[in-house]
Amino acid sequence: MVIGLCWVAVYFDGMDVNIYGAVMPHLLDDESLGLTTASAGTVGSWATLGMLVGALTTGTLADWLGRKPLVGASILLFSAGSAVCALSSDVTAFGSGRFLSGLGLGGLMPLCLALVTEFAPVHRVALATGLMMTSYHAGGMAATGVGLAVAPAHGWRWIFWAGALPALTALPLVVRWLPESPTALLARSRPEAAQAVADRYGLPHPEAPESLRTGTRGRIAAIAALFASGTRWATPLLWLASFAGLLLVYGVSTWLPELMRASGYSLSSSVAFLMVINAGGIVGMLVAGRAADRFGAVRVSALWFMLTAAGASVLSAHLPLGVAYAVVFLTGVWLFSAQTMVYAATAAVYGPGARATGLGWVTGIGRIGAVAGPALGGAVLSGGTAGLGFLTFAATAVVGATAISLVPRVRHARHLPRPDHGSPLPRATG
Repeated sequence: MVIGLCWVAVYFDGMDVNIYGAVMPHLLDDESLGLTTASAGTVGSWATLGMLVGALTTGTLADWLGRKPLVGASILLFSAGSAVCALSSDVTAFGSGRFLSGLGLGGLMPLCLALVTEFAPVHRVALATGLMMTSYHAGGMAATGVGLAVAPAHGWRWIFWAGALPALTALPLVVRWLPESPTALLARSRPEAAQAVADRYGLPHPEAPESLRTGTRGRIAAIAALFASGTRWATPLLWLASFAGLLLVYGVSTWLPELMRASGYSLSSSVAFLMVINAGGIVGMLVAGRAADRFGAVRVSALWFMLTAAGASVLSAHLPLGVAYAVVFLTGVWLFSAQTMVYAATAAVYGPGARATGLGWVTGIGRIGAVAGPALGGAVLSGGTAGLGFLTFAATAVVGATAISLVPRVRHARHLPRPDHGSPLPRATG
């Protein structure tokens, strides 16, 4: 139930994020909107700036207000933002809509990650995380398909109207069926309700660690726990890995069609590459989740980052169309799940009282990379070549691999089990 509902919510998240890249060529060709290559990168960064604010705010408030109400609010926000984009007559209004969408998109991901971590079987947390994240790429493929089918004949606005549908479809399902987190219920002084949910879903009864105090002191304690002994140095490394991962995710999602078109491929082929890389992302989530449950999320994330660097480096050269599709698919297998395994490793680093906050801050700080990715891609593409853009993404992947691989080295073994030796990821409830 929890994975299914979060899958639906994140499906629309992936659709909304990828809509922008899918219709980018049509936006640039619409002179009435006034979008240029440089300003397109800036507008893409407005969306990811909203994600940064949403992730940091929602992750910190999750144990205070509860996960479920914030999931519903996030869906409503990004649906409204997509509707604003559909109605926009200039770049400023369009960018405002993308910022509003970003607020909801940024809040949704850490909430769903925390819920899936808490409700998943103890030895299958990484697999459950990867399974849920396949929805992001399914949504990205849907956005690309709709863009290819609808935008050429009917214009880009109809694509953004499709992005407003979650308010009518996913939101009622979440309100009716999504259970509240036992940890969040306990943090809100509702122990009987927390135990009832735990019993219904076969979870251990949650305990109330000191860091789950309610009110301002509780939220400050949860943030302070991120820098406690044993996680003091792991926290900034997780932030750096997430920064690199999300720079890649949003930079590539925004600019892949234009990078491929600048490399000499046709418009339809260039947009189709976005569907291919998301198809690779779905395969990658399933493979990475199973591998991480066996070998550890840190090891898999580091290896996947390095393979992403290799794939991006190969794409810097013009390839035959069939070979290019294959390389893009394989790069998708590695790129997106490298970032998701950062989240799986994060779930193992922090205890139950700090886990939602930890995930919120890892995704939130990572959103700085998401802000930088579209802007960096636009700057490189407008001032250089497609090859330089791919090499820039390859270098970023190497940074991500280095940061995540150092996490177990800076943690003290006596505090929490290291997440890179195949030890099972702990439940959010302890």
